[in-house]
Amino acid sequence: MRLRIRVKPGAHEDKVSREPDGFLLVSVRARAQEGKANDAVIKAVAAFLHVPKSSVRIRSGLAGRTKLLEVPGSESSGLPFLIGW
Repeated sequence: MRLRIRVKPGAHEDKVSREPDGFLLVSVRARAQEGKANDAVIKAVAAFLHVPKSSVRIRSGLAGRTKLLEVPGSESSGLPFLIGW
């Protein structure tokens, strides 16, 4: 499954929420320096979806706030229903 997300680095807490336009907003405390925010995004999304961190990959957007993530094999697990797709 592929997910389009928006990232808010430097937030007060790590959390994942759904925006009205269908994107997931991933707020992370880590700053966007030396890949720390990307690592925090992977950790937050994995916790939200209840999957191992190793199964969440950033396919595009490493240097931007809008990213495309891939979570292999999640279509059959009920995850689309969990996040509203």
